[in-house]
Amino acid sequence: MVSAVFHSPLEMTAATTAAAPVVAHKPSAPRTAVAAAPARKPVDLHRFWMRVLPPLAGFGVLVLIWELVALRSTNGFPSPLETWKQALDVFSDPFYSKGPNDQGVGWNVLSSLKRVALGFGLAAAVGIPAGFAIGRFEFLSRMFNPLISLLRPVSPLAWLPIGLLVFKGANPAAIWTIFICSIWPMIINTAVGVQRVPSDYMNVARVLDLSEWKIVTRILFPAVLPYMLTGVRLAVGTAWLVIVAAEMLTGGVGIGFWVWDEWNNLNVKNIIIAIFVIGMVGLVLEFALIKIATAFTFEEVKS
Repeated sequence: MVSAVFHSPLEMTAATTAAAPVVAHKPSAPRTAVAAAPARKPVDLHRFWMRVLPPLAGFGVLVLIWELVALRSTNGFPSPLETWKQALDVFSDPFYSKGPNDQGVGWNVLSSLKRVALGFGLAAAVGIPAGFAIGRFEFLSRMFNPLISLLRPVSPLAWLPIGLLVFKGANPAAIWTIFICSIWPMIINTAVGVQRVPSDYMNVARVLDLSEWKIVTRILFPAVLPYMLTGVRLAVGTAWLVIVAAEMLTGGVGIGFWVWDEWNNLNVKNIIIAIFVIGMVGLVLEFALIKIATAFTFEEVKS
């Protein structure tokens, strides 16, 4: 029989104190917790300069060529410095309004963007569903492919007189021109994306007896989205190119009309400023759509 002997905590403490030798310690300063500083990641200067220097060098070459052309010009072609001073004056009040034909560059850009948004929106509303239908059904593909191949290469300005004749107005005619020229990239890219969907997906849809609506929303749309966004990006670039040419002919408020009006006034500085404004707006639209396309694209498509 095993007996258990229990000792009180006080007895154990006293015994331990008696057994342990007494060692005198000097009072020490309180310890302070020293946080280890995180290691700084070294700056990759080579990568930074490779991103910064090439664009700066490109702009430098452009300005140099521009300056040489201005120096050798005999008809008063403006230099970069003169154009810069004029740009400061133009953008000091970009939203002034002194009548229907004398408005700031800000109002002209907004008017052009409004026309582009209307024409492009109508083209997307028609072109994307048409692309799905043409890519989905072989009969429609064989029916419309010759028409698309015939009409797509037509110059944008060739459609403008048709719009003026039908709509009896400059603004609807410009929107019509944007619509008819922006619709082709969206139809073609969407149809190609539908036709490239793996056949296994469609076989699974037949086995599950999915409806046409579920096939489009659950199978086709996620697979076709990268192609569709590429068509949208190309269409926006086309629309922004077309509106400048259309507004030169139709008149009214718009960046294209502003360029033509400044040419009539022989103000070459403002024409050069308008060229840079058109380029910057197009660059912003392109960059925004690339970001949207990247956000909605699968990783394997991105690579």
